[in-house]
Amino acid sequence: MTPTVTTILYAALIIGAIGMIAAVILYFVSKAFKVIEDPRIDEVAEHLPGANCGGCGFAGCRALAEAIVKANTLDGYKCPAGGDMKAIAAVMGLEAAETEPMVAVVRCNGSCENAPAKVKYDSALSCQFATSIYAGESACPFGCLGCGDCVKACKFDAIHIDDTTGLPVVDEEKCVGCGACAKTCPRKVIEIRLKGRLGRRVFVSCVNKEKGAAARKNCSAACIGCGKCAKTCPFEAITVENNLAYIDFTKCKSCRKCVAECPTGAIHAVNFPPKKEAPATAAEKPAAPVSSPAPATAAAEKPAQAADSAPVAE
Repeated sequence: MTPTVTTILYAALIIGAIGMIAAVILYFVSKAFKVIEDPRIDEVAEHLPGANCGGCGFAGCRALAEAIVKANTLDGYKCPAGGDMKAIAAVMGLEAAETEPMVAVVRCNGSCENAPAKVKYDSALSCQFATSIYAGESACPFGCLGCGDCVKACKFDAIHIDDTTGLPVVDEEKCVGCGACAKTCPRKVIEIRLKGRLGRRVFVSCVNKEKGAAARKNCSAACIGCGKCAKTCPFEAITVENNLAYIDFTKCKSCRKCVAECPTGAIHAVNFPPKKEAPATAAEKPAAPVSSPAPATAAAEKPAQAADSAPVAE
């Protein structure tokens, strides 16, 4: 063989030997440091939607599955995006508690009509960027900016910007209450609340903490912190702090007394049937005729006649 062929063969043998030795070393190292994973993690992950929305508080569905298996409990763990918690409980040998559905609620009523634009925003369509440079087109420092960060964050196509009002609208049928839109909103306008029986709920559609006059200057439907709603609530579900009313959905019984009491219309009641109008009052009954008194002469004649007809003793 020529020197060139010999050199190639030696190089191939040396490289092959190094590869074999490295493979053997890696084999024993993998056995020594093998991480044994609980097989229940895969079983739990199969019952999760795989949306990786982060609504559960973890980075993804598998991270939630690992946390559930590690904790060996379902307390404090839930999948708002539609995970089958009953099936997961069966895998873990636990009982799943019933949870009430949640939904995203946009707590801003600063529509184009209620909060007319004072300036025109012409820059990057990002709420995070817009809130860092100005208060908003309506000059409300707390209201929705309408750039659509919440729309981009939603993985379920459950929220869109209304072209007429300029505000985000939540599709209750699609919303799973994962909270991704609420987390991405820099103004904290979106809140995750109980969906309520038959989808009915009452909430203050305002997050403005300015004093009444300043709040009304930028938005005609702003909460002015007058406290009338708190006084009229029979369940102590409403508190007023920093010039802003808030309804605790865990205490609210949906009586809607506060809705009628609010002078600015900041409190909204959604999905309720229209209230029945009070029946008209019954027509007044005609007054009974008043009998005229008998003449005095007739009354005087009766005793006289009775005296004449009485027998006379002899």
